[in-house]
Amino acid sequence: MASITPKRPDWLPAYIPEWQGLRGFAILFVVFYHCHALLEGTWGYHASLWGWSGVELFFILSGYLVTTILLGEREKPPFLKKFYLRRALHIVPVYLLVLLVCYTIPDWFLGQSWAQATRWQTIVGYLCFAQNLRHSPLPGTLGPTWFLSVVVQFYVVWALVMRFVRRIPLLALMLIAMMATSIGMRHYYMHFKWLNPTHTLIHMDGIALGSLMALGIYTLPVARAAWMWLGVAWAALGFWAVATVAGGTSLLDTALCFGYGGVVLFAMATSGMKTPLHWLMSKGPLAFYGTISYGLYLSHILVFVYYGSFSARFDQMGVSGHLIILALRIVAATVFGAILYYGVESQFMKLKNNFS
Repeated sequence: MASITPKRPDWLPAYIPEWQGLRGFAILFVVFYHCHALLEGTWGYHASLWGWSGVELFFILSGYLVTTILLGEREKPPFLKKFYLRRALHIVPVYLLVLLVCYTIPDWFLGQSWAQATRWQTIVGYLCFAQNLRHSPLPGTLGPTWFLSVVVQFYVVWALVMRFVRRIPLLALMLIAMMATSIGMRHYYMHFKWLNPTHTLIHMDGIALGSLMALGIYTLPVARAAWMWLGVAWAALGFWAVATVAGGTSLLDTALCFGYGGVVLFAMATSGMKTPLHWLMSKGPLAFYGTISYGLYLSHILVFVYYGSFSARFDQMGVSGHLIILALRIVAATVFGAILYYGVESQFMKLKNNFS
């Protein structure tokens, strides 16, 4: 494999429209998880309890995408400068805006006094994307940023690794070691005082699996149909493990990663097919939510807090009132997420062409 030059296979389009639907599913799953208390007594309650797993799908997509970008760009200097600037234009503006809104009234949005919210350790953590490493619990509105910090840390380190490590087998071994490390750290993290549940070492398996998939697809001479059936097998095996042997163990997250990884692999191998499912994933409502998923992910709890007093009026109405609150939250969060995408994120993304 070391002698093979990484190259996108001819059957794989440069842009996979179905991935927008996968992002849409992931963000809606996460949003419903943060509303699961409102769904108690309905048919959707038990499904919503698994909504946290949507971040595993995000991890896989992030790992695959960033690794394919690095494979295609690492021979083009100034490689690292361009990569970091383009990632920063995508990530930083919306992130800083959400932080700014939360800090306008920290007592309300963060549940902290100004003095507590502006401690230097807290500020440095947010600005360096290291808040997931601290043992102090994140405020609810900024809780989702732990995922972003893991992704940014991976981007920074993995770009450096791929810049200087040229051998594909060695890169693959590193990714496998990352997955094994996450499994071990989840099992033993109670024994290490410096670990916490959002620590990067505990959540590397999804992003490592996505990266490993990218290395395989760009270097192995495997037919499209074979990748499709491999995706089906991965998904079946992963979700079977979630429902059986992996449940309640340190392997649960990894099993979910394989399940979602199989879905991603299947979506790639069947991209462009003219079926209702592919239309839904590429052009339907799920695709819209995938488009605005980044801003929606970072801001949805902030929106929930903002409308908290209004939602409380319906809290005494039982299930019907809870469903009204849920609808209000979804609509308000969708509007704010769309504003962040079309008004901020997409405007800065246009600048990425200056570093192409």
